[in-house]
Formats: sequence, structure tokens, C-alpha cells
Amino acid sequence: MMKKLQTGVLSLLITVAIALGAQAQTSGNITVQSIWARATPPGAKTAAVYLTLANNGTTDDKLVAASTPIAGMAGLHTEIMDNGVMKMRPLKSVDVKPGGTATLKPGGRHIMLMGLKQALKQGDHFPITLTFEHAPPLTVQVEVAKVGAAKPDMGDMHGMKGM
Repeated sequence: MMKKLQTGVLSLLITVAIALGAQAQTSGNITVQSIWARATPPGAKTAAVYLTLANNGTTDDKLVAASTPIAGMAGLHTEIMDNGVMKMRPLKSVDVKPGGTATLKPGGRHIMLMGLKQALKQGDHFPITLTFEHAPPLTVQVEVAKVGAAKPDMGDMHGMKGM
């Protein structure tokens, strides 16, 4: 009986810790929220990370770089329409104006992961470090959503459906 109780409490604590990791995190005047990526098929070498940045300060800031141990390289990119063809282009930075937000989402700006070292599986998490022009670097956890997701499935976040 005691062992079942301990196992249940441990399971609950792990679930709460994961859920708290998905909440907004702040570095300086920048708040980072809704951090997610799509699951990838086995053998995929690229993926994208999406998120929203909010500037709670009174001066401009910029996301200037990202890095993660699960990929050889991470870079800021955008998708543009060029003569009827969707193309990806690198970005030097993503501006976050005072009191404003910048959203990185499918079909637009995103953090491109290249040289993936493992497949991204739905429900998994991995760290990514965001570097800003003014705010201190911030390491956050990326939640992996289902393949082809248009946005993270917050209704079944971390297997907590029905909780």
C-alpha cells in the first residue's frame, strides 16, 4: 500500500514539474511562452521550433540566436512566397518591440533545427537556449506535438488528459 502511494505521489510530482516547465519563462524583460515543435519521422534531419516572445520592458530587444544539444545547428528562419514558390530564408534576428510580441509559427518565422541527432517524438521534451540582444540567455523546454500539428495540443498536454 505504501509503495503504491509513493509511486503515485512521484508520478504526480513528475507530471506537475513537466507542466510547470511548459509555462511562460522570463529573462530580463522578455517572456517566452508556447514553446513547441512537431514530431518528426525517423531519419529526419530537420525540424522547427515555434514560440511566442513578449517584451515587458520599455526598450527594443531581439532574439539573435538559439542552440540545442539535439541538433548540430539551430538558426532563425522565415518562410516567404517567391514567384509562387514557398522558400525558406535565414534571419539575423527577430525584433520584439516594447510592450509587443513576436510569434514564431508554422508558415512564418521559426527556429530551424538542422542535423537532428534523434527523431522528435510526440510527448517528448528537449532544451533550447535562446540568446537575446539585451536580455540574458534563457534555456527553456520544448514540448514535441504530433506530426503535422498546426499548434500544440494544450488539451492533452503532457498526457494529462482528463486530469
